[in-house]
Amino acid sequence: MGNDQRPCGRAGVLALLAGMVFAVCPVGAADAETAPPRPTMWYWHNWTDHDGISHMTKCPVRDFDLKTMSAPAGPQWQDRLKSGPEQVIFTVQPAHWNGAWHPDPKVQWIIPLKGAWYVTAMDGHKVVMGPGEVSLGEDQLSRRDPQGHVGHDAGNVGDDPVELMVVQVDEAPTVDQPCRFR
Repeated sequence: MGNDQRPCGRAGVLALLAGMVFAVCPVGAADAETAPPRPTMWYWHNWTDHDGISHMTKCPVRDFDLKTMSAPAGPQWQDRLKSGPEQVIFTVQPAHWNGAWHPDPKVQWIIPLKGAWYVTAMDGHKVVMGPGEVSLGEDQLSRRDPQGHVGHDAGNVGDDPVELMVVQVDEAPTVDQPCRFR
C-alpha cells in the first residue's frame, strides 16, 4: 500500500504534532453507549535503570478518550500524554548512517517516516523500527559501562536514507520508569 493509502498514515503523524496526541483512525459520531472498545497502541521506550543501563521495552498506550479535536470534526480516539513546549525536527539520515553509542540529547519521541532504523540498548536488546512505529528516547541518565557504551547505538537498516520525525519535549528524564506513558 502506498503512503497515501494507509489508514491514518500522515493524519496520525499530523495529530501527534498537534499537541502530542496519539490518534487512531477517526470513527463516526458515537456516544458512550455505542462507542467501540478503547484501542491500544504501542511504543518502544528506551529507558535507564538505577545502575545506569539503558533498556528497550515495548509499552502500551491505552488511556484513550473518544472526542473531537476541533468541532465540527468527528470524534477520534485521543490519549494526551503530555502538554508543554516541544520542538519538532525532521531528519534525513544518509544511507548506512550510524550514530554510534550516545544518549538522546533530550527526552524525545522518534517516529520513522521512511526506511528502517534500529536502536540497540546497553542491555543488548536491539529493536528495528519502520514507518509509523514510535520510540521514546529517554536514556540521558545512562552511565558508561566497562565496554565504553553509554545510551544506545542507532543506525539505518538497508541501503537507503531514513527519514525520521523527532519531537523533543521539555521534560526531565526519569530512572526506573519503563512505560511511564500509558
